[in-house]
This record gives sequence, structure tokens and C-alpha cells, in this order.
Amino acid sequence: MPSDILRSVGEKREPILASAGSGITVIDTGMIGEREFNSVYFIEGTAPTLVEAGPGADVPVILEALAQLGVDAQDLAHIVLTHIHIDHAGGAGDLLRRFPRATVMVHEYGAAHLVDPTRLLASTARTYGTDRMTAFFGSMEPVAADRLRTLTDGDRVAIGERTLRVIHTPGHAGHHIAYQDDLSGAVFTGEAIGSYLPWGPAFRPALPPPEVDVELALGSIDAIASVSPSQLLTSHFGPVPDGVDGCARAKDAIGTWSGAVRAALTSDPALSADALAAHLAALAERTFETQAGRTLGSELARYDALGSISMNGAGLSRYWRKRWEAQAEIG
Repeated sequence: MPSDILRSVGEKREPILASAGSGITVIDTGMIGEREFNSVYFIEGTAPTLVEAGPGADVPVILEALAQLGVDAQDLAHIVLTHIHIDHAGGAGDLLRRFPRATVMVHEYGAAHLVDPTRLLASTARTYGTDRMTAFFGSMEPVAADRLRTLTDGDRVAIGERTLRVIHTPGHAGHHIAYQDDLSGAVFTGEAIGSYLPWGPAFRPALPPPEVDVELALGSIDAIASVSPSQLLTSHFGPVPDGVDGCARAKDAIGTWSGAVRAALTSDPALSADALAAHLAALAERTFETQAGRTLGSELARYDALGSISMNGAGLSRYWRKRWEAQAEIG
């Protein structure tokens, strides 16, 4: 784990902006003190829109980015979220206070947790620990119900002169959605394809407890591939220029990790969480070397800092154990 992560919330960070083409800007928020970890996207036009809100700790960085882009307090029209996890939605309530005309959009299954984030924060604290959660992500302000619009699969969201098509993409979370921009063909994927590590480049699953579902995750990637995305605009991190190839590589990563956990638990049903994490760390080293053409070496801590190896292990272990229990009951 990078040594400066727990000091990052109180430190001033500058946004890094890059064009993704077609009037879309990538904002690197410098989440947890690292670069190429967290993307928020700005879509220009007559209804300026943010895709993702980042965590509460990153709101000052997002505000600075929007100021650099010439977005005033009355300008921002929409904040569209792929899902409600606090690294994606934690800043939404705070941003609404700064942009009084903006509306937040999210899948209908997740909306209630934005209005009252108590259970969401408690779940995140169980995963990260309360102190670590606060240090990583900061606070989360509620979203006013009258400024919230719920979405479902197939909806089309008009944002000025362009439209976002909603694609329900469960697997990482049941309420996860992706958006295809009709103007560029790009798909904002959130974590539906997992994590993309552009400094590799490499792909890694993002399958934390409690909602992970491997079949749904693979089906969601197929749904994204079926719309022939011109590129994938991931939340962690940045654009994947070949959308179809990116989907294939993401599916391969999920299949490799899921199969490894299944094999390890089949061999030793009592395998401890620590032993499973060590098994997956070795797998991460091998797969990164295959994908990136070099060893992880000292970059393992960076690889592991977001959606960690142990978190993927916990999610996949829970998934397989629940599936086997269900099969035993049927049998």
C-alpha cells in the first residue's frame, strides 16, 4: 500500500485533464493520493454533465477541474452515476450543493441509498474499516430525493444535443449501469468490466462482496460488447481505446480469477482468507506479466491499493460458497 494514502484526504491535489474526444474530458481526481486511479468524466454541450461524482474527498479536485473547464455554479445540468459505491457516488450530495440546478441520475435499485446513505456507509466500513474508509473516501452527504432521477435498462437520457443509452450491467453490483453516448459510440463502463490499469496496460476484476455474481458480470460485458463501443471509458482508470478488445480482455481476467478461486476452494474448502489472498497475489503477478510484458515488482502495492486482491478474493469466495450451498439444497 502506498505510504501516503492515509494522508491524501487533507492534502491539496490538482486535477489532471485529458480529452477523450467528442467533447468528453477525463478528470483524474488523484484519489487516495494516486494518479490513474479514479476517472470522472465531463461531457460538454448545452446540458453540461458529469459522469460519476467521485468520493467526497475528491470534490475539491472536481470543482477545480470544472472551474478550469469554465463551468459555473448555474451551468452543470446532470450528474449521472454508474453505481452508488462511495468512490463513485460519495461526492454527489456535496456537488449538488455547489450546483443548484443539477440532477443526479442512478439505477432505480440504488436510489434510496443516496437519499439515506446510512446502510451504504456501514457496508463500506465493514469492508474497509471505518478509519480506512474515511481516510480513503471522506464523507458522504445525502442526495435530496427531489433532485434524483431513477433509471432502468433501455432508458435514454437526453443531455442537450446528445443522448445516453442506459445498459443495466450487474455483476459488480446489482444496481450497476453503463451508458453509451450516441454521439461518439463510447460506453461509460464504471466497473462493469473491472479495473483497467493503463500504466500496465492490464485488466483486473472488480468483484468485491457482497453482491458479486460472475455469470452476471460476464453477461454485462457481453451486453456492452454487443453495442460495438468505440471505446470504453472506465472509472478505474480512463479510456480503453479498442472497446471490443477491451471487453474480451476483461472477460478473460474475470474468468481467470474466478476459476482460480473455484479451484483453490475445491482443493481446500477450509482455505483461509489470507491463504486465498496469497494465492491470488501470485496469480496477479503472473497475469500482469503476461498482459504487460513485465513483472509487477515494486508496483504490486499500487496494483493492490484499489479494489484489492484480498477484496476480490473475499467476493469470489463468497460467490462460490453461496452457489455451492444453493446447489446442495436443490440436490
